[in-house]
Amino acid sequence: MHQRIHASFDRQGMMRTLGARLDLVEMGRTVISAPILPGSRQQHGAAHAALTFALGDSAAGYAALTTLPEDREVMTAEIKINLLRPGLGKRLRATGRVLKPGRRLIVVTSEIHALDGDTETLIAVMQGTMVPVDP
Repeated sequence: MHQRIHASFDRQGMMRTLGARLDLVEMGRTVISAPILPGSRQQHGAAHAALTFALGDSAAGYAALTTLPEDREVMTAEIKINLLRPGLGKRLRATGRVLKPGRRLIVVTSEIHALDGDTETLIAVMQGTMVPVDP
C-alpha cells in the first residue's frame, strides 16, 4: 500500500509544483504538507485558499485510496471546504481521514493546519465523497 500511494503521489505534477511532500500513509489516513511559497500566497500574504484546498483534497483522496484494492483508483466526486482562519506561517499540513469506506462511495474529511515553528493553527476543514474508479 505504501509503495502504491507514494508512486501515485510522485506522478502528481500539481503536488510537485506546490513543493508538497507525503509525510504519512496509514490505513484510512494520510498527511501531506507543503511550504507556503511566495507563489502560493494571496494578496494579504496568507496561503491562498487554492493551496489549502489542493492539499486537503489530495490528503483525503489518498486516505480513501488506502482502503481500496490494488486494481482501483479514486477520484473526488464532491468536497466542501470551510476556511476558518488565514493560512499564516511557514507550511500547511493536511491530514486526510476516511470516515466511511465503501465499494461505491468513500466519505472523507481533511483538517488543514498552518505551521509556524511550534505553533499549529487549524485553518480549514473539509468533507467530501470519493468514488472508486478503474485506473
